Amino acid sequence: MHTAIVTGGTKGIGYGIAKALLAVGGKVMITGRDAAGVAKAVAKLESTSAPGASVRGRAVDVRDRAAVDSLIAEAVSEFGSLNTLVNNAGVGHFTPVEQMTDDNWARVIDTNLTGVFYCSRAAIPMIRSAGGGWIINIASLAGRNYFANAAAYCASKAGLVAFSEALMLEVRHENIRVSVVMPGSVATDFNHPTDRPADESWKLTPDDIAEVVMDLLRHPSRSLPSKVEIRPARTK
Repeated sequence: MHTAIVTGGTKGIGYGIAKALLAVGGKVMITGRDAAGVAKAVAKLESTSAPGASVRGRAVDVRDRAAVDSLIAEAVSEFGSLNTLVNNAGVGHFTPVEQMTDDNWARVIDTNLTGVFYCSRAAIPMIRSAGGGWIINIASLAGRNYFANAAAYCASKAGLVAFSEALMLEVRHENIRVSVVMPGSVATDFNHPTDRPADESWKLTPDDIAEVVMDLLRHPSRSLPSKVEIRPARTK
């Protein structure tokens, strides 16, 4: 049984992953920065969960180390163990470097990279105690395919890919498997929802990314797909 934390689980990719875990009877703790948004997502997920599944939620900013440590402890207390961590929480700020403020740079790097470090560091002993499990980090193809006006975002995702691969080498012999998923274009409100085109049918969906995560969790223990790139089969 999956006992999991999914950060950034109130919408988009994170919500899709939480929904998929709950559909197979998992126990899932989701996070978001807004308490009302967390409560709304938990209620919606409860209405579609499989029998025996359990979902909890907590408002957490992954940049807050103490809050992250408390989150991990709470999940273990609620579920009895923790064997799966999905680091999905992320933000973007898209502007030329010359115009980027210190605060916006720090918000992107600290959320997308340092937050993953905080969550992973706190979760590793718990996953080890559970007999092993998974840390799955949701990065982006922007971690290797860079584009203008996205220096902070691209740097954070490139750093996340490197962090994931280094962590994988550290813990692979402890029955802890680490994988980084790098989606291309996904139809979510992540970037600029007011500027989204009317037709996004060519893009990936959050459920597509959730299926990749579930495929990883189903892999036999002898295998470790450590990096997965996923992109739309066709472009617009």
